[in-house]
Amino acid sequence: MDPHPARSILITGAASGIGLATARRFSREGWFVGAIDVNADALEALGNELASARSFVRAVDVTDRAALLAAVDAFAARTGGHLDLLFANAGIDAKGRFDETPWERVMAVVGVNLVGALSLIHATLPLLKATPGSLCLATASASAIFGTANMAVYSATKHAIKGFTEALAVELAPTEVRAADVLPGIIDTGMLDPAQKAALPKTGMLRVLSADAVAEVVLAAYRGDKLHWYVPEELAAYDVEVTTRPEAARDRRIVGGV
Repeated sequence: MDPHPARSILITGAASGIGLATARRFSREGWFVGAIDVNADALEALGNELASARSFVRAVDVTDRAALLAAVDAFAARTGGHLDLLFANAGIDAKGRFDETPWERVMAVVGVNLVGALSLIHATLPLLKATPGSLCLATASASAIFGTANMAVYSATKHAIKGFTEALAVELAPTEVRAADVLPGIIDTGMLDPAQKAALPKTGMLRVLSADAVAEVVLAAYRGDKLHWYVPEELAAYDVEVTTRPEAARDRRIVGGV
């Protein structure tokens, strides 16, 4: 078993987008980085990039409970049973009208985004509880502020993650484990259609941000104590607005606004 590193992070969806940027950011900080992803080839490339003495990589489908538990056990063996930061980040989407989305795709999104996250958090809570000052962080979305049309199932899972995080934060209050989520807006990852990207504004809360910007917020979340971390921060005011006047947000979107 390797000596227990100073700090450790376990990331799902680590081979691309936000997860990849976060793995690289924490590696530069000297953390022990655990990386899980279903894309074995991309994960192998990340493993070759990271220092092997300070990393753990495992190709796992987060919907496979047995494989996920085995990966968590193998990670714990490398860190002495400690986990400073869990980043439940794996996610997929389904674009298009809900009534035109194949049911198999609906269940796949729910399985990865919600059930996979719950499974991961359930499996790693003993490690988090064994690590003073640890953080359980999950990727929600701006779609958890007000649902995104033509991404209804994705929006549903991200609302669920936000609500689960709030409840978990209260449950864990008597322990030394914190719970929080990060709510990214428009991030330049594989989920962003190039035509959509070109049409987006250059300023404001709907501007396109890099995955690196989210990785910086993940690091800030570990050092901070907020419950919801918005990327960009302007989304916090939008959350207040749509909570107060959801019908206005609905009507604005129906006529094509944002």
